[in-house]
Amino acid sequence: MPVSKKNYTISQEKTARYAKALGHPARVFIMDFLVKNTDKCCYSGDMAEELPIARSTLSQHLKELKEAGLIQGEINPPYIKYCINKISWEEAKGLFDLFFNR
Repeated sequence: MPVSKKNYTISQEKTARYAKALGHPARVFIMDFLVKNTDKCCYSGDMAEELPIARSTLSQHLKELKEAGLIQGEINPPYIKYCINKISWEEAKGLFDLFFNR
């Protein structure tokens, strides 16, 4: 496994990044919401109606998940729709599976 400058493997760095992105209940909710709707993308407004947080706070959580690569978004002002990044989601599941089954 390749090693980064800090002596962490790429796998360890990716696992930590995905874990950090999922480290808040609102982001776990968002991922659950999107996974349940994998056949279609969802508008951020739909999620805002389900969560007891401000839209600006929701935007920050969506940004964190997007930066981690777990979700992808499409902007069609004034609407933004999001869906699971299936490749990264599968990678995250595989990394967590390896991590928890050591």
